[in-house]
Amino acid sequence: MIVAEIWSVICSTLVPRLEECLDDTLTPKLKQLVGILEIVRIEEHIPPDPPHKMGRKREDRRLLARAFVAKAVYNLTTTQMLLEMLHLQPSLRRICGFAKRADIPSSATFSRAFLEFANQKLADTVHAALVQTYVGDLVVMHLSRDATEIVAREKPAKKPKKEQKQKKKRGRRKQGEPAPEPEPTRLQKQREQSLKEALDALPYVCDVGTKTDSKGHKRSWVGWKAHIDWADGAFPLSVVTTSASLHDSQVAIPMTRLTAQRVLSLYDLMDSAYDAALIHQTSQEVGHRPLIDANPRRGEKVPFDPAMALRYRERTTAERGNSRLKEDFGCRHLRVRGHAKAHLHVMFGILALFADQLLKGLSG
Repeated sequence: MIVAEIWSVICSTLVPRLEECLDDTLTPKLKQLVGILEIVRIEEHIPPDPPHKMGRKREDRRLLARAFVAKAVYNLTTTQMLLEMLHLQPSLRRICGFAKRADIPSSATFSRAFLEFANQKLADTVHAALVQTYVGDLVVMHLSRDATEIVAREKPAKKPKKEQKQKKKRGRRKQGEPAPEPEPTRLQKQREQSLKEALDALPYVCDVGTKTDSKGHKRSWVGWKAHIDWADGAFPLSVVTTSASLHDSQVAIPMTRLTAQRVLSLYDLMDSAYDAALIHQTSQEVGHRPLIDANPRRGEKVPFDPAMALRYRERTTAERGNSRLKEDFGCRHLRVRGHAKAHLHVMFGILALFADQLLKGLSG
């Protein structure tokens, strides 16, 4: 009902009122932007600046945040392209909140604001609020987990040198001497860690990732990897951006716990990269039914029964969501450096996609 009411207000009141104020008919793209901004309401999560006393007045960060959402909606490659559009299109400029061309800040101001938003984790806060508002009271039938590459334009970090292991003594162990315990894996450690500890222990530097596509061909890229949990309808529920080299399975346990805190879901759908006993166990412990494609390297592949195979087909939601995120909302055009800003860039696309999926469901 909340979304339907918002959509009714947008169509019957907001768009006609804007067209009246702007003396112009809104294009379909501008109508899409108006609807997304009305759903996201990013300005409500940015406190107004304190009263101005001395020095030059700071640019309103709320308007800059709206402009960055517009950049994702228009799938623009650079901030400079956004500035050119704001200067050339009065309707877009007014919708973002800038009354005159002279009110548009410089590219340096946009850059400083972007860094502030990245350090504040603004988009993560807004996304969590969207999930709570529009999905929090619902039951998600299928939760599809997948990771997608985020290509960057910066040098990959050098891999740290591996510590030389102590050479084992030759010969048999002495009688009664216990066997040395193997080093616990990351998945084993995550089982004992809190959610924050597990997330903090993940690598976040820019490096080289390699992935095998559906045809068996390997491809590599420099940058990061976005791990995303998708609900039915291609609504992103949780996002973690890590180093590109990190295997998909290494984020599954904290992602399971993070998403379980936000929504109630029933089935966890994952491909064969996540086929590990500890991932199955964690999914079951939070009350989910894991449907994970068997990894053929673990022996004979046991197929799903017909009912579960039908459910597993819903995992294409993740593939469609990743594709839209890149093709329609800017995640193929990463031009910032550093993990915090790269993650913010991804999250602006996530915010725009989440709101657009809501509006598509109503208008369609």
